[in-house]
Amino acid sequence: MKNLLILLCLATVLSSCVSSQVYDELKDNNETLRSENEALMARLDGTSNSSTDVYTVANLEKKLADGVAEKTRLAMELAATKVTMATLQASYDALEANSSEALTENLARNRKLLQQLEAKEKALAEEEARLKILEKKLKDRSKRVEELEGIIASKDAKMRALKDAISAALTNFEGNGLTVEQRDGKVYVSMENKLLFDSGSWAVNSRGRQAVEQLGQVLAKNTEIAVLIEGHTDNVPYGGNGAIKDNWDLSTKRATAIVNILTENNNIPKDNLTAAGRGEYAPIAPNTTTEGKAKNRRIEVILTPKLDEINKLLNDM
Repeated sequence: MKNLLILLCLATVLSSCVSSQVYDELKDNNETLRSENEALMARLDGTSNSSTDVYTVANLEKKLADGVAEKTRLAMELAATKVTMATLQASYDALEANSSEALTENLARNRKLLQQLEAKEKALAEEEARLKILEKKLKDRSKRVEELEGIIASKDAKMRALKDAISAALTNFEGNGLTVEQRDGKVYVSMENKLLFDSGSWAVNSRGRQAVEQLGQVLAKNTEIAVLIEGHTDNVPYGGNGAIKDNWDLSTKRATAIVNILTENNNIPKDNLTAAGRGEYAPIAPNTTTEGKAKNRRIEVILTPKLDEINKLLNDM
């Protein structure tokens, strides 16, 4: 009976401490032991003392010891498993917390990047619109530049034709103090005073008048040309008397005299004509020699194409 009570106590303890699977296993073992115990008790009641009975008791005690050891092992594994599970649960909780925090940070960062992307897309669209406007302006300006180049080329051609016409008209006077040249888009007709005036006089002589009238015939056919008549002297001070004060005054009166002859041609627009006196202050040769002084005493007729079309294009650019 003592063994039976021990087995019953053991079964009770094991059933309260181990898992249901272990409990079932121990219960089966307990049933087996109970049957063997009943058989043993029956033999004891029959005063059986055989070696087989002794062996059976020893075997039961071994099985009991093994059961206790197994229970202890399982209890230790259960405790270790609980510790492991607690550790894993703590790690999972920490991981979940970190994941939530990281997810929040990622969402904020992605939102910020999205805002930056939208801002850059907007700036890119604005830049594209600005570039389209600039491209259109560039095309318009290129077109106007082409038109301007065309006008300039046309005017250069007209000025070359004008120079050739003047040279042809004044062929008889070239080499006699008269030169015709084209430079910087203008035509320069230079007439030395010996061709036009007597010394100290601003009255044009007959040969000079002839030259000016022939020049006027060419100008009458080119009414889009601005005509500037400049009077020049050498550096010798004016020594005459009367209305003339100095070389500047003399150069101005000589320029005006040329203008008066040109205005006699009614086909020359008077608003195309300008008279100016520059005295001795724009020499083309040194005043240290007789030849240099003779070159400086001159009338220059400067013919310039009117630039209304060009100015209009430049203002539009």
